[in-house]
Amino acid sequence: MNTLVLTKGVPDFREGKVSFDEDGHLERGKTPTVMNPNDKVALQAALQEKVRHGGTVSLMSMGPPGYKEVLQEGMRDVYADDLYLLSDREMAAADTWATAMTVTTGIANMEETPDLIVAGFKTADGETGHTGPQTTWCHHMNDDLPDRSLLTHVVALDVDPEEGRLRAKRLVSGDVDEIETVETDLPAFVVMDPEFEPSYRKADHRLRYKDLREETKARAETFEDHLTVWNHEDLNLDPDFIGLDGSPTIVAGVDPIPKGPAEREATPVSPDDEEAMNEVLGEFTPFAGGD
Repeated sequence: MNTLVLTKGVPDFREGKVSFDEDGHLERGKTPTVMNPNDKVALQAALQEKVRHGGTVSLMSMGPPGYKEVLQEGMRDVYADDLYLLSDREMAAADTWATAMTVTTGIANMEETPDLIVAGFKTADGETGHTGPQTTWCHHMNDDLPDRSLLTHVVALDVDPEEGRLRAKRLVSGDVDEIETVETDLPAFVVMDPEFEPSYRKADHRLRYKDLREETKARAETFEDHLTVWNHEDLNLDPDFIGLDGSPTIVAGVDPIPKGPAEREATPVSPDDEEAMNEVLGEFTPFAGGD
């Protein structure tokens, strides 16, 4: 079974160094990047199926050259076999629709069409949750790719490669959260819910997990030997339909989020200040007594 995981680099908001150009577009080359947190859930789902059923796992991302490190991290996490990066300036500033069009074309150019494509719930820099479903829809427009069922909010997953079937549990939100069980044929596209947790119930699964981890250490160190980079010319993509020019979404403006004011006041106290230390002791004594 061949599995493809779609992953993305997102700004590391913890660093506080997010850069935008004058038109309000994120300058990814000037912004610290980390793997999208929800994509790590997708990676774990792909690893689970590789441990259980064998086969291969590929990772694909669209972004600047710096995303190579994101793919390398993904290879370490999921013990992937190969990596794909779709990258050039014509793809820059794409919205979810242009991204889905580009990624679908990348999938069509893979040597073997994936049986299972897995994506994260949403990205930390967009919060739309569109790319997975839109990529599935684009499959129906591409004559080189088979149609796929789409399952979203998946919290448990099991594939039967011999039968060509997939069984999943989905989180359904309404007045109350419910779990529904669904089945579909392969090939399929699965969007994982953050609640998913991998399961390795059998001893041979746990042993296989350990073996895969050892195999991948060396592969991740030489990840560029397993990396394919495609630009828009390699994929025969018209620049008018990808990147910023192919994006119907218009960013009206971007306002920086100001740092919130501190809600607490701190009073520095020197250990040498006996009077101040007695005041601190007086404050804490009632709590020590249980009051």
